[in-house]
Amino acid sequence: MRSNFLKALLTSLLFLSAFCSAEVVNSKCQLISGSIALDEGAIKYLSVGSGKPVLLLHGLFAQKEQWSDFACELSKGGYLVYAPDLPGYGQSVGFVIANYQLSSEVNLIHQFTQKLGLKKFNIAGNSMGGTIAALLAQQYPKEVNTLAFIGPPLGIVGWSPQVKAAIYQGINPFIPITVDQFNLEMGLLFSKPPVIDNSIKEAAVKEFSVNNRHYQQVWNIVNLDIAVLDSISNLRKPTFIIWGQDDGIFSASGKPKLDKKYPNAISSTLTGASHLIMIEKPIEVADLYKGFLKASSPK
Repeated sequence: MRSNFLKALLTSLLFLSAFCSAEVVNSKCQLISGSIALDEGAIKYLSVGSGKPVLLLHGLFAQKEQWSDFACELSKGGYLVYAPDLPGYGQSVGFVIANYQLSSEVNLIHQFTQKLGLKKFNIAGNSMGGTIAALLAQQYPKEVNTLAFIGPPLGIVGWSPQVKAAIYQGINPFIPITVDQFNLEMGLLFSKPPVIDNSIKEAAVKEFSVNNRHYQQVWNIVNLDIAVLDSISNLRKPTFIIWGQDDGIFSASGKPKLDKKYPNAISSTLTGASHLIMIEKPIEVADLYKGFLKASSPK
């Protein structure tokens, strides 16, 4: 079983900083790398800023670096931001296959916050990370001040027509094994897909091909939890929702279902953005989120 998940894909997604540079330049922002040892393994994380803590959780087959520009923007508002690699993803090592269950991810991330000494914190997530954030907020309501969905959470609605069409053709766009499939994934994740060197694409698809069984196992485990949000109700917590109008993973037409589940949330749709909304629009999303956090702070 692999211990260092997504080595090649981590490299391939380092292009994100360059992709975001047209909107934001954080040359003075210094993200600090850290590691927290748990009984099951070690969680690697990035941190930046000072003030009230905010925890950012990435999605399936992703990593902490996806939050870099967003975290830097958020830190300017007086927040201490933590972005971990979820257990088993990115550089977080030593975890077993059962740890990919969302319930296990919740427990391990809670251990992580305890090790950091976070007694009260805000939590936000993208896609699967949003679902984990919601579960953690439900289980530990006294510790979580606010909840935020930066893009739709996994399981609130079904896969988009584009994702279903690919799967019906025998293609899992989240586990691309050809360059064309990689391009398809980027088209689903971004409103305007970035230009990526072919050598990076080839490295990514080689990683998915060589370790395909592992990725399929993780996909299967996570999909067993696809309806887990249905169990959450009456979560009386200040909530922030932002959904990319061009989301290619979960269609924006499903947003009313999330709004209905969190009727008191501050909710909006952002044009010109897809699933990785915090990468495409880091300044705009961070500004909206900072406004929410400020308004939700205890008086």
